[in-house]
Amino acid sequence: MKMDLELVHSPALGLAEEEVADKDDWNLPLAFMKKRHSEKIEGSKALAQSWRMKDRMKTVSVALVLCLNVGVDPPDVVKTSPCARLECWIDPLSMSPQKALETIGANLQKQYENWQPRARYKQSLDPTVDEVKKLCTSLRRNAKEERVLFHYNGHGVPRPTVNGEIWVFNKNYTQYIPLSIYDLQTWMGSPSIFVYDCSNAGIIVKSFKQFALQREQELEVAAINPNHPLAQMPLPPSMKNCIQLAACEALELLPMNPDLPADLFTSCLTTPIKIALRWFCMQKSAKLVPGVTLDLIEKIPGRLNDRRTPLGELNWIFTAITDTIAWNVLPRDLFQKLFRQDLLVASLFRNFLLAERIMRSYNCTPVSSPRLPPTYMHAMWQAWDLAVDICLSQLPTIIEEGTAFRHSPFFAEQLTAFQVWLTMGVENRNPPEQLPIVLQVLLSQVHRLRALDLLGRFLDLGPWAVSLALSVGIFPYVLKLLQSSARELRPLLVFIWAKILAVDSSCQADLVKDNGHKYFLSVLADPYMPAEHRTMAVFILAVIVNSYTTGQEACLQGNLISICLEQLSDPHPLLRQWVAICLGRIWQNFDSARWCGVRDSAHEKVYSLLSDPIAEVRCAAVFALGTFVGNSAERTDHSTTIDHNVAMMLAQLINDGSPVVRKELVVALSHLVVQYESNFCTVALQFMEEEKNYAIPSPANTLEPGNLTPVRDSPAIPRLRSVNSYTNIRAATTVRNLNKSLQNLNLNEEGGPLAFSPGNLSTSSSASSTLGSPDNDEYILSFETVDKMRRVSSYSSLNSLIGVSFNSVYTQIWRVLLHLAADPFPEVSDLAMKVLNSIAYKALSLSLSPQATMNARPQRILDSGSLTQSAPASPTSKGTHIHQAGGSPPMPSASSSSLTNEVPKPPVRGGEQAPARPPYTPTLGGQAPHSHQFPRTRKMFDKGPSGSEQAGDDADDPGGHKAYMNANLSTGLCDWSAKYFAQPVMKMPEECDAESQVLKEREWRFLRNNRVRRQSQQITQRGVTRLDDQIFINRNPGVPSVVKFHPFNACIAVADKDSICFWDWEKGERLDYFYNGNPRYTRVTAMEYLNGHDCSLLLTATDDGALRIWKNFADQRNPEMVTAWQGLSDMLPTTRGLARRVSIYLDRTKGQGGAGMVVDWEQETGLLMASGDVRVIRIWDTEREMKVQSSTLQETLSLQTPVDRHSFRWTNVDHISPLCVPSRVMTYREHTSWVVKAHLQKQTDGNVISVSVDGDVRFFELRSPDSVNVLQTVKGLTALDIHPQANLFACGSMNQFIAVYNANGDVISNIKYYDGFMGQRIGAISCLAFHPHWPHLAVGSNDYYMSIYSAEKRLR
Repeated sequence: MKMDLELVHSPALGLAEEEVADKDDWNLPLAFMKKRHSEKIEGSKALAQSWRMKDRMKTVSVALVLCLNVGVDPPDVVKTSPCARLECWIDPLSMSPQKALETIGANLQKQYENWQPRARYKQSLDPTVDEVKKLCTSLRRNAKEERVLFHYNGHGVPRPTVNGEIWVFNKNYTQYIPLSIYDLQTWMGSPSIFVYDCSNAGIIVKSFKQFALQREQELEVAAINPNHPLAQMPLPPSMKNCIQLAACEALELLPMNPDLPADLFTSCLTTPIKIALRWFCMQKSAKLVPGVTLDLIEKIPGRLNDRRTPLGELNWIFTAITDTIAWNVLPRDLFQKLFRQDLLVASLFRNFLLAERIMRSYNCTPVSSPRLPPTYMHAMWQAWDLAVDICLSQLPTIIEEGTAFRHSPFFAEQLTAFQVWLTMGVENRNPPEQLPIVLQVLLSQVHRLRALDLLGRFLDLGPWAVSLALSVGIFPYVLKLLQSSARELRPLLVFIWAKILAVDSSCQADLVKDNGHKYFLSVLADPYMPAEHRTMAVFILAVIVNSYTTGQEACLQGNLISICLEQLSDPHPLLRQWVAICLGRIWQNFDSARWCGVRDSAHEKVYSLLSDPIAEVRCAAVFALGTFVGNSAERTDHSTTIDHNVAMMLAQLINDGSPVVRKELVVALSHLVVQYESNFCTVALQFMEEEKNYAIPSPANTLEPGNLTPVRDSPAIPRLRSVNSYTNIRAATTVRNLNKSLQNLNLNEEGGPLAFSPGNLSTSSSASSTLGSPDNDEYILSFETVDKMRRVSSYSSLNSLIGVSFNSVYTQIWRVLLHLAADPFPEVSDLAMKVLNSIAYKALSLSLSPQATMNARPQRILDSGSLTQSAPASPTSKGTHIHQAGGSPPMPSASSSSLTNEVPKPPVRGGEQAPARPPYTPTLGGQAPHSHQFPRTRKMFDKGPSGSEQAGDDADDPGGHKAYMNANLSTGLCDWSAKYFAQPVMKMPEECDAESQVLKEREWRFLRNNRVRRQSQQITQRGVTRLDDQIFINRNPGVPSVVKFHPFNACIAVADKDSICFWDWEKGERLDYFYNGNPRYTRVTAMEYLNGHDCSLLLTATDDGALRIWKNFADQRNPEMVTAWQGLSDMLPTTRGLARRVSIYLDRTKGQGGAGMVVDWEQETGLLMASGDVRVIRIWDTEREMKVQSSTLQETLSLQTPVDRHSFRWTNVDHISPLCVPSRVMTYREHTSWVVKAHLQKQTDGNVISVSVDGDVRFFELRSPDSVNVLQTVKGLTALDIHPQANLFACGSMNQFIAVYNANGDVISNIKYYDGFMGQRIGAISCLAFHPHWPHLAVGSNDYYMSIYSAEKRLR
């Protein structure tokens, strides 16, 4: 017995290791778990791109100043003997001094020309101060804003002074003349680069900085004092942009080793390979390479710029290694400035890294400004030594025997290292140091394919990887590769460019400029290319044409439209999606492309995607058609007809199951509204006039006295938890007085194409009280008005507009917008309300302007700007009538809202801050918070007591009204879709990774599920003899109307009229309480757990036909609405539906009302069946978010609560396939009163069990119309449930008791009182439900209490 108690009351015990999860759980599909459900539909935040150099520069002039005074040593330097003599690899003592000087100058110029051949070079050999001044000022004048290089060799003059002076000569070379660095700055200007090759060169760098600072201080003083001498002079350029390279520190002398050149620093900067090889041969390690001498290295064959030769390959490797060292050591911005901004500067700094390595070995430290971190010990230098070693080891045989040169394995090995980093690294790690080498490898045809493959895999890591690659300088390389015709490169280049453009779309201009778009057009048009690569190609083209006229023109000439149209029926959904987006973008605000599309019947071909099984594809098709009609060019009759046809096709998506599609639909229709603004204003005026004159009773105000809801305004009622949907559900707004229609209209969902007439578009879709924005009290059309319009229009004089006139189209679209304004998904309704109010404002302006009234013919407004910034057009006054005589429209503002009769904000109770949402809904019998401000006889355009003054005040303020809608309204779908290409696509999904946290959590849940099933089965198989142990009781915030056990957690959901409360029935704690968002005159009538075996979602159904799905409930996070849609568009909230369950019995005996909405969920197929107070069963495919089937019936029925008073029908909708049509199997007509519940037992020989309010329970075999057994239970039955596993059923009565029966009809428990010494009588039963597995019964009663009863006594 103790074991049984543990099994009953401890479903979440620790899981034994030997347990195995049920395989069925692993195979069950999950509903509403796509990215569109879990993410906000918006683009990724743009990363600040710093790779593109805004101030790319060029060194155009070079001053070579040589102060050698050959043959005369300076007085302050004592040279060794022998001493370093070579200057530019020339011994000055080998020829006459003057010739040596000229030869050295010429050689130095040649060495620089290897790095920048197009610069203007000027030599100044042993100059005077005036010559230096003349040289520098001349070069600066010619260079203008470009960079100038000043190279100073001071080997024949004294060392620089601490006062910031270098030395030159007088005219007779009898004296050394100081030259101030301050003056040199003045002559050279900025930007400049200075190279100092002399001892104590660090002093110059320090003095330069001091003088630059001094200049800035002088300028600051001059700016304050207008009498300062500098105040009248033009501002000199800042010295901050100047770069300096010095051979040694302030207190160091240059090396004098006779094996080295005297200008070792200059040699490193201008002839790096030559000096590097000499230095390598001078090291001890060189002895490991036999036969290599200093003379031999002079004979290395090849040219520096020919990578196929030994010398060229060494230079290539050297460039790759120094680039790599710099990129890995330097900050990104400094790397960009020094290594990517200027070709000559980049070369000098690469060579400077070598100078640091070589000169430090001789106790000399080169200095730079900006200062670089030490790099002489970087590990990549070892790779350089190895490359040199391999090359030099071949020299003897190459020179002596003429053997072929074997290329270095350096690049292949570095690519291997890069591959190891990609495949073996952890998630969070430093960037790969080989990335700059990959860039260099792209130059080689031998390694190019492999390098592109690895580069693509690196870019796939995410936007950060793309930014890194661009900062290295990959862009010009991959741009040039688009000129290649190699087919094997196509997939790689398309992938790489998709990654780049997903992160930085500004590259569109570069592609068009270099005709790169033609490459991707050819890929897209190639039928042999895989669909994935064509998808990336069309994405790239979609970026190229996005808001870029030049790109649109180029792609239109490349036949992009016809190429895309051929791909519309491709089986690959992502390709279809991006083809549609690409089409939408190419003809967006580009009339030539639109007419090209018209000639190709593009809009008609896109229609096929409106019924695509993938929601994102339907959304993209709506986007394409929306931009098609949203073109701002002048319309002809032909184009207007096309627009109307497109609009009516779009309107068929009004009841699409996906909110992203409906959002895009609102935006697409808003484009039409912009184009035909005056026509819509005319329709809006007609609708508003009808709304004024036609009174419709509201369900909320026609309650019978006996049906009033118990008042919930009690201090004990806790506040509801604020709901924080990813769509920013503003449940904080006041409950809207949205009255639902009572007319018998529907949106023709019985199958077949939608027939549009003014009578069939007005429906009863649920308008959530979360609609609108926090300040929507300023809306011209209130939610009540919009809803009333929707209902009025269906049977008013507007029906006279039916016909062939254009007005009929505008009327239909207006109704569609009214319908979407009442959408259960807040973002959809918000957008639609903005569009409607924008037109309402224009219509109001039109009606109040006498001039406009005289000339108000339906005419499209030409201005395509914001709807709220442009007035309706007329032939004589284009947007100016607002300011003409006769007054102006009132402008709602923050201080007043004359259009809404000065609507005050709802009062805040108890002096508190307004809660995040109302803690309870208003009493249903009373008025809504705003109802007293909007009496039924209120005139639509009544301006209130101060209307005229308000109008006069705002007449000259065109921006005074609220900008409800912008012409550039968008949903962010395209940017959100582009995120796919920015995120990793090769990475294994986390849910497939055996070691991931997600998979471990799923495994734990499935083990828990298996244990619950097994242990509960043990209990039920033994047989339950009693079910009256009260294991949970608590007071619910509202009267329970629906209860639902979670199948595996110790959690129960309790719905009252419009809110959901979650309880932990084991601990007795309330977990959550939040607002469902349904209008105040509707109620929750059904709940289901979706994905109950895994990541649970809660589906709520309300009696207006709306379905809402929630996540993050019953935990520490705020509940979020995943999706919502109109499951049944022809549901009518009835007066009976407003009452609590306690009055159900009375209602049913009177023959009133209905069952609301009921649903049945099938996890295996992802099908959701919905029915209720309608003559239809609607089946939704949640995978596609589309209606699969509607089965029309001659009698009203419900899936589980048949409501044809005395009979019910069984339809084979269990395990229905999307292709089969539901058919009637049997009709049973034995009950003499209202059928409360029908249930099909799951066993092979299971029966259909039904029960009526009279308490007669009947068992039917499926094949026989006559019952096989009848049991008589309680009278006044209000609720019944049947346990799916145990043979038990429970009845709840309005007479305040519960009876539990076994399969034989024997009463095993009769519950009338709550537990306790003074246990009070339970209230009238409003709802009850069994647990799907455990023998637990949850009971909700009209006294607000929620209790759970179990089979055995709880462990004390």
